[in-house]
Amino acid sequence: MDRRSLLKVGAVTVAGVALSAAGAGTAFADSGLPPVPGMLGDRRANELWYQLDEIALYHPSQEVTDAYTALGAFLKDNAPEGLYQKWRELSQEPGYPRNYAEFVKPVEQPLRTLSTLQLDNFDRFYRWDETGLVSAFADFGQGVLFDPRRADVESEVHTMNGNPPSSYHFWHVIQRAQMLLGIDRHRWARIDPMVGFAWALQSIAKPDHRHVNPALPREQVQHEARYWLRRTPAELDRDFQSSPYPA
Repeated sequence: MDRRSLLKVGAVTVAGVALSAAGAGTAFADSGLPPVPGMLGDRRANELWYQLDEIALYHPSQEVTDAYTALGAFLKDNAPEGLYQKWRELSQEPGYPRNYAEFVKPVEQPLRTLSTLQLDNFDRFYRWDETGLVSAFADFGQGVLFDPRRADVESEVHTMNGNPPSSYHFWHVIQRAQMLLGIDRHRWARIDPMVGFAWALQSIAKPDHRHVNPALPREQVQHEARYWLRRTPAELDRDFQSSPYPA
């Protein structure tokens, strides 16, 4: 998997995202986390994405490695052009989403493993704080999180790899598979709009991966939040038909 390969949100959440965007580039002192010299942006959001990289990419457990192996073998045999392309084909058929649920059923256990991996990490830093998690996705999309601990991988900024960043599409179709298989369905139905939100912000900001980026204007972030954070799974399916950027 590539790196970092809310059904309804009220005014409080949208305001919280805007405040986060306005304060981007500073390190907040109330995270309870030790300071990191040279770090820029929200301390807790930086740690969320840093630790997700640690457990999902750089130092995965054997269980996670086995899940990647099983998923990779399945995709090689059944979706050689990529899971996104397979999802896109199936989504155009009358039997969608049932046909897609049937397609991914053989890899239900690896998808459960990856769901637990990610949700445990989100809960570690943002349990009971959905507004904070939305802000962490907004910061991720804008590229305002600079973490010098990642200098060795030539990507100090926590944001989606690629220009354009295609892995948001992969993340969406993985989450749709998890929802359709009943794997933490309600959780992913709330997080998937955040993925779309981050994708939209990154599509606008086109952040540098090596240097901290300026935050987008508050009004622009609010505008995108109002659209994306209210999207249903079916609406997001339509949004993610567009590639590489939102329509």
